[in-house]
Order: sequence, then C-alpha cells, then structure tokens
Amino acid sequence: MAGDLIYGVPAPGLVKVPAGARQLSPLIPGSMDIAGLAESSADSAFILAPPGTLERDYVLAQALRVLKPGAPITAFAPKDKGGSRLRKCLEGFGCVVTEEARKHHRFCTALRPAAAAGLAGAITAGAPRLVPSLGLWSQPGVFSWDRPDPGSVRLMEALPDLHGAGADLGCGIGLLARTVLGSPKVKSLICADIDARAVACADHNLTDARVKVVWADLRRPLEGVGDLDFVVMNPPFHDAGAEDRALGVAFIEAAARVLGKRGVCWLVANRHLPYEAALASVFAGVVLKGEGGGYKIFEAHK
Repeated sequence: MAGDLIYGVPAPGLVKVPAGARQLSPLIPGSMDIAGLAESSADSAFILAPPGTLERDYVLAQALRVLKPGAPITAFAPKDKGGSRLRKCLEGFGCVVTEEARKHHRFCTALRPAAAAGLAGAITAGAPRLVPSLGLWSQPGVFSWDRPDPGSVRLMEALPDLHGAGADLGCGIGLLARTVLGSPKVKSLICADIDARAVACADHNLTDARVKVVWADLRRPLEGVGDLDFVVMNPPFHDAGAEDRALGVAFIEAAARVLGKRGVCWLVANRHLPYEAALASVFAGVVLKGEGGGYKIFEAHK
C-alpha cells in the first residue's frame, strides 16, 4: 500500500504532513514515481501543485487515481502561481472542494470521489510523448519541454568536435547531448539532471552505447565521476520559480570537480548572469567565445 503521499517541499509551517509520507516530486532524487503507484492504494495526498496547467492537472489526476475512494487530498499553491485555479481543476475531476486562503497560498481539500471524472484525459495530456518538432521524447513540466531552448541552440552552434570522456550537466531530455555525440572522438558521455522526467526521456532518446544517464542533484558531488576531458552545460538559474544565481555557480563548481587536468568546460548563460568571477575562481583560463541574442558562451580550461 502507498500510505500517505507528498508531492513537493512545502515551506515550514505551511501544511502538516503525516510523518513518513512518501515523496513523489521528480525534482528530488530518490522520490517515487507517482505513475508507478497502484490505483486506490494511498491513504492521503498532499500536493504542492506545479504552476503549469498540463503538469498540474497530470499530478492531481495521478494523485486521485492512486488515492483510495473517500481518502483526502490537499492541494495547495501560491495564489500567483496557480493556486487560484486549483478548485476549478479538482471540481472538474468530480471533487467536492473546500477552499481557504492563508500565507499567500490557496488550499483546496477534498475526498477522492468514488467515480472521479476525467482522470485518464489529464494523465494522457501530461504524460511523456514524442515531440515531432524536436524528434525527441519529452514531458510537460520538463524545462523547455516542447521547443529547443535558445541558449542550448547557441551552445550547439558554437561547440567544436569534442573528444574523450565528458559530461552534460543538466542534460534535460538530451538535446545538447545529441550534438556532442555527433563527434566520433567522444568516447563516453555522462548525462545528469535533477528532473526524473527529463532523465527518463533522455534515457529513451539517447540510445548511443557511449551514454550513461543519471538522476542527480548537481549541487552535491556526482558520485564516481572524475578526470573527464570535457563538460558542456546550460545551467539553470531558477529554483521554485525564483531566480537563484547560486545554481549556476554550483554547476560551475561541479564541472571543475569532475574535469581532469587540461579538461575544458563549455557553458552558455543568459547575458545578465555574472558567472565570470565564479569561472575564474576554479578554472585557470576563461575565454568568452561568443555573445549575442541575450546569451554568452564561455570556454574554460583547468
């Protein structure tokens, strides 16, 4: 049995979650995949709802699918990040909803109806699928899930043919890695991302035997990886919807840790992000290789 479930990490004091609740967020390595849980197996669900419509509806529909009939669900989100739409969504699934507002959030509570409506459609709409314009598998909620990220495109255009053993840090669904693997001189490529959905898609998209895809939080050491010849990355700079420049710095430090002597890091960043000092602190040489379209590209050497 699934027991009590929690999706996301609520701020302290925001909601009381039962001790031992099982984490479902794909952004927390080691969490369970809600899609893999059995129907009508959970006692309660607490959902910090994501802001994207397809992603939010998918998560709520999956939670209702997994809950036992009559079991409680609590869905909540900041008012300005989808909280005001939670009630309508749950009512669309056949729930009778009680709503309250506190601490700049909306909270909706309901019991899982005996015959919930529309779950299958919401799950299908938010599930992984092949995106024809990318030629890759992706899923709503993944970064830039249905279009090429402009920064990654800029970096792909600037990259030389790389060689040896390397890593794509924050690999997403594998768009950048696919370009890197175009060089026959690349012997191996570690692709790491914090989003389990992106990892699953990258694993599906990158069938090259040289690739290993791992689910990891790159703010922590990447176990068993080191002495690499190159790193490529388009590091994130948002956490929970807010700009967090420390994320990019953490990626730069991670790249320096896994590179060997004379290893090289290729990085693309939005023009306004001040990564020059962070790069200079851990690399012997840093060269601005390109700038334009709101982005800048660096080549940094150990």
